[in-house]
Amino acid sequence: MMHKIVLAIGGSSGAIYAKLLLDRLSLLHEQISDVGIVMSDNAKYNWELEIGDKGYEKYGFTLYDKSDFNAPFASGSAKFKTMIVCPCSMGVLARIATGVSNDLTTRAADVILKERRKLILVPRETPLSLIHIENMRTVTLAGGIICPAVPSFYSNPKSTDEIVYTVVDRVLDLAGLDIDTYRWNS
Repeated sequence: MMHKIVLAIGGSSGAIYAKLLLDRLSLLHEQISDVGIVMSDNAKYNWELEIGDKGYEKYGFTLYDKSDFNAPFASGSAKFKTMIVCPCSMGVLARIATGVSNDLTTRAADVILKERRKLILVPRETPLSLIHIENMRTVTLAGGIICPAVPSFYSNPKSTDEIVYTVVDRVLDLAGLDIDTYRWNS
């Protein structure tokens, strides 16, 4: 099955999660027919601050403007089956949880949820307030998956990238992609 994926990159710290997710998606071209990317202004700023370049422009996937409601995944008819928001800021989470579709990211998430497709949010925030937890609960009840950017260590990662890949690979598993990654007791 060929996957059509929306990747929204939110404005919280953690651009490395988005970068390594894009690196992995680039290698999975035999499983993916389309990846549409949308980034907030803060996402671009944080990428440039934390990674030091504008590499998000160089992956060969289509990068849509945050206000482009003509993007195919702004409608359920385009049949994008999966949306990943990585990293997901608490502001984006709140707007998704309350159905506020004021940009392409939140509109696409609204479409994914209403079509009963797969929405994976990767929040990278700590500590959490009750408001954050309630918004996560609301999204979960609506069918979304909350996959916090909390790495695992049982694979004995040796570098920052290897630590981040423990989260990225979990997200790709949740998205239904066939990946080669560390498996517990395998």
